[in-house]
Amino acid sequence: MIEQCRLIEFPQKGDDRGHLVIVEGNQDIPFEIKRVFYIYGSDKEVIRGKHANYNTEFVLINVAGTSKVKVDDGINQKIFRLDRPHIGIYLPKMVWKDMYDFSHDSVLLVLASEHYDENEYIRSYSKYLEIVRKKFEEETLC
Repeated sequence: MIEQCRLIEFPQKGDDRGHLVIVEGNQDIPFEIKRVFYIYGSDKEVIRGKHANYNTEFVLINVAGTSKVKVDDGINQKIFRLDRPHIGIYLPKMVWKDMYDFSHDSVLLVLASEHYDENEYIRSYSKYLEIVRKKFEEETLC
């Protein structure tokens, strides 16, 4: 799954008045956008996320400032640095995510493929590993 996590560069328009970045669901990102939220005011030491989702895909964009995102599929880990407002990271479902190292001016915009449902969140890393390993074993046996 980790290989599905990837940076996306969004189209930029601009002139002497400034820049415009366009992000459209099912075009610039691989899903219909059903929920939008953003994180700001987090200290450099704060770790946000710390969960995986059964069904939700995400695109994360630092529209201001910077942050890092560590993704984990139970086997491999990868760290992305979000530091330009026209670059996002696509995160498929069932990937553990930690967002951290927020700059003081960071605004992390999150686009989600599903409406919020607490029941589809996996908030325990040990439970996540158990689920991923069980799924891997089932796929290996087939």
